[in-house]
Amino acid sequence: MKQLNFLLIFSFGLAMVMFTLENTAATTVNFLPGIKATMPLAALLLVVGGIGATAAWVFAVWTGVVRKVEAVQAQGEMEAQQVRIRELENDLQRYRATVDAQLGLLPAAGESGGSSVALN
Repeated sequence: MKQLNFLLIFSFGLAMVMFTLENTAATTVNFLPGIKATMPLAALLLVVGGIGATAAWVFAVWTGVVRKVEAVQAQGEMEAQQVRIRELENDLQRYRATVDAQLGLLPAAGESGGSSVALN
C-alpha cells in the first residue's frame, strides 16, 4: 500500500511540474474593479487550488466541531433518560409494594362465610 501511495504522490508531483513548465504565460486576473494582478497561469491555479483546499479543510473542521457538540448533547440527553428510567423503576417498585400490601389485607377467596361443598 505504501508503494501505491508513493506512486500516486510521485505521479501527481510530476504532473504538477510538467503543467507548471508548460503554462508559463502571464495571465491577468481582475479581483475587483480596478484591482488587477498578472501572474503565470500555473501559479494562479496553484493559488486557487490552495484556497480551495483550505476551504475544504475549514469545512471539515467545522463539521467535526458540529458533530462533537451534537455528541455531547446526545450524551447529556442519554444521562437524563437514564435518571428518568431509574426514577420510574423506583416508582414501580413502590407501587408493587403498595399493591402487595393491599392484597394482603383482602380476605382469601376460600375463607368466605358461604357454604362449602365437600367432594367425596
